[in-house]
Amino acid sequence: MTADYDIIVVGAGHAGCEAATAAARLGSRVLLITMDMGKTAQMSCNPAMGGIAKGQIVREIDALGGYSGIVTDASTLQFRMLNRSKGPAMWSPRAQCDKTQFALNWRYILENTCKLDIWQDFVTEITFRESKISGVRVSMGAEFSAKAVILTAGTFLNGKLFIGQQSAEGGRIGELPSHGLTEQLVSLGISSARMKTGTPPRIDIRSLDTSAFEIQDGDVNPDRFSYLPIPSSVQATGIQKQCFIVHTNPTVHSILESGFDRSPLFTGMIKGIGPRYCPSIEDKLRTFAGKDAHQLFLEPEGWNTYEYYLQGFSSSLPLEVQMDALRAIDGFSTVKVFRPAYAVEYDYFDPTQLSSILESRAVEGLFMAGQVNGTTGYEE
Repeated sequence: MTADYDIIVVGAGHAGCEAATAAARLGSRVLLITMDMGKTAQMSCNPAMGGIAKGQIVREIDALGGYSGIVTDASTLQFRMLNRSKGPAMWSPRAQCDKTQFALNWRYILENTCKLDIWQDFVTEITFRESKISGVRVSMGAEFSAKAVILTAGTFLNGKLFIGQQSAEGGRIGELPSHGLTEQLVSLGISSARMKTGTPPRIDIRSLDTSAFEIQDGDVNPDRFSYLPIPSSVQATGIQKQCFIVHTNPTVHSILESGFDRSPLFTGMIKGIGPRYCPSIEDKLRTFAGKDAHQLFLEPEGWNTYEYYLQGFSSSLPLEVQMDALRAIDGFSTVKVFRPAYAVEYDYFDPTQLSSILESRAVEGLFMAGQVNGTTGYEE
């Protein structure tokens, strides 16, 4: 472990992992700083990679030498090419992934990349010498020097979680936020605003009547993301996990609407705007008031867990409203929840303040990537 680097990457999410490995493989001495090494490249929201637009980007990253496609293929639970009924321009590769394996596979790559070190701590300050970036300072007092800093802090900058009228600090449920960096960057002339996103409940699949659901299998001949001639996990084994399609109904909608007066989205507790492609279930009911049903997907979180992700049911409504609404979905009358839905609000920086190489126009040597730029996640 040294204290002198060419580049420091702050945050080990998807963007941070790609930035750190790319820089190290190009010959730079890199330090990747993360709050929790056990959450490397954590799939914070849905356990999938790809889909419309994002699937193309994962393959572009692979073509450029990145690792997202390789890690996805090694972690795949199910592969499906979406929109096959339409023309080839609309085909969208999507892989459901084992979240635990995904994080472990990324960590293996990071730990085996030459010139790349990892440090677990909170970055509290970017340091300067004669108005040029000189490195960072972390919460435990250590300082590391570098010529450039890449900020990939995701949803953690002054992060705050919301479930109904309850709120708590956090970048993800059960994880502390990061304080200090936003305030410093604002003092240097970088403008900041608040963004909000959300995540749905995680369901114990054993508590549901799956006979009431439509089964969504993977492709008979599954493809993969990476162009390297290495079979994906499902290509190698021939085994894929099932997803399920379910629908809301007017009763579910009525229950959800009964909690709108306590939704932080509608009461003003949440001030941030939402990313374009990540609407909550309450947003959908407001925007599409005439619809009697909305499609939801139950997606597996891993090979060795009963935890399923309820795609399409992101919410910040009170817990009791969430539970009553879930029980009104066909097949969900005895539902058990591992984790409730919640919203998270965090600081982001308008990407129009960056150059074409993602360098800050206000602070030379400072780069920003990922959700800290206001993206929806997984396409950074």
